[in-house]
Amino acid sequence: MDMPPEERLGLAVKRAEQRLMAAKHAAVKAAGVTVPQYAALLALHANPGISAAALARECLVTPQAMNVVLKNLLEHGLIERSPHQWHRTMLETHLTDAGREALRVADEAAVIIERRIAAAFTPEERASLQALLTRFTQAIEGAQ
Repeated sequence: MDMPPEERLGLAVKRAEQRLMAAKHAAVKAAGVTVPQYAALLALHANPGISAAALARECLVTPQAMNVVLKNLLEHGLIERSPHQWHRTMLETHLTDAGREALRVADEAAVIIERRIAAAFTPEERASLQALLTRFTQAIEGAQ
C-alpha cells in the first residue's frame, strides 16, 4: 500500500460528508422532504422559474435525478411547473405556498446544523477551510 488510510484526505472528507448528510436527512425529515428535495426547494427559492436542467446543475445532480426529485415535489404539491412564456418546450418551476412552508421548516432545521459547524471554527478557520476545500476540488479536477 503506497498510502496508509489515515493519510488519505479523501476518506476524511467522505466521512465528514456522510455525517453531514445523515444529520441533514434527520433535520429536514420534519418538513416532509429529503435532502435532495430540500436542495431543490432552496435553489428554486433563489432562482424562481429555473429550468430543470439548470436546477440539476445548481444542485450537483444529473438531469435524470432532478426529474425524479421534481416529480416527487410536484406530487406533493410543493412546486408547480408551466411552459415558459417564450420557450414553450421549457417548463418553468416555481414553489407553491406549501413548498415555501416546507422550505421554511426544513431550512430552520438545516441552519441549526450549519451554525453548529460554523461555531466550531473561528472566522479565520472557516475562511481557511473554504479555501482548502476549493484547492482540494481543484486538485481532483487537475488529476482528471
